[in-house]
Amino acid sequence: MMTQKQANWILATVSMAWGTSYIFMKISVDSISAFSIIALRFGIAFIVMMAIFYKKVILANTKVLTYSAIVGALLCGIFVALLYGMKSTTASSAGFLTSTTVILVPILQTFITRNLPQKKIVYGVMIVSIGLALVTIEDGFTFALGSLYCLIAAFLYAVHIILTNLFAREVDTLQLGIYQLGFTCLYATIGIFIFETPILPSGMIDWLAILGLALICSAFGFVMQSIAQKYTTPESTGFLFSLEPIFAAIFAFIFLHENMGMQGYFGALLILAGVLIANSTSKKQLLLEEMKV
Repeated sequence: MMTQKQANWILATVSMAWGTSYIFMKISVDSISAFSIIALRFGIAFIVMMAIFYKKVILANTKVLTYSAIVGALLCGIFVALLYGMKSTTASSAGFLTSTTVILVPILQTFITRNLPQKKIVYGVMIVSIGLALVTIEDGFTFALGSLYCLIAAFLYAVHIILTNLFAREVDTLQLGIYQLGFTCLYATIGIFIFETPILPSGMIDWLAILGLALICSAFGFVMQSIAQKYTTPESTGFLFSLEPIFAAIFAFIFLHENMGMQGYFGALLILAGVLIANSTSKKQLLLEEMKV
């Protein structure tokens, strides 16, 4: 057992790990096809985690495998959209665009619970919308296609967070976290033979990027997400994941020397502000959430 505070700290480290993923994806996306990156990334992560936790996950039941297949399909869709988006946008922009997930989670929760959205969510969405316009609209008011792919990834991410939170309360979270990696690899492998030509990384940099994605972002990130989400709320998860684009922008600036420009950084700041407003929690609400967990 862990407390919600401990779970939130784990999710914060996951957010940092995922901040590095945009760097690794940007490095590899021009030389390796999207489905190949996903298959290698999640395949290596699955093998490593199975080797470590073999005795604990080998006896997974049908429910675990079914739930893993569902969230694995979402993961595959998320990264196909994200990788195609990163072909024509920067790692920093992709990070901030994908962070709109944390706005979409409470919106989707509103539809699920059939309750009207809180005022803070409405205000947050309005601010994020302005920020998105600044980040995604290029000179001459043309909309970047890569930005649309990143927003599709954000929507799928929101669905993934909500379903993971639901499934984590019904099945073993370690099994769910590991088997979703295997199913994601399976779907991507099928995609390779349907849409692409199989290809392996050719250089040391590409292999390092794939291993970084596999071990840091997938093996650690998605397995720990599944475990920690059992002890916290979807809204808290979404809020902590809002740190991801900040880490992505910092790493992109340091390692890729990316500069989003004044308009881009102002838009990113508005997105972050909107996210924080929409996910702000009073002490009373936080106490109630901890009681639920």
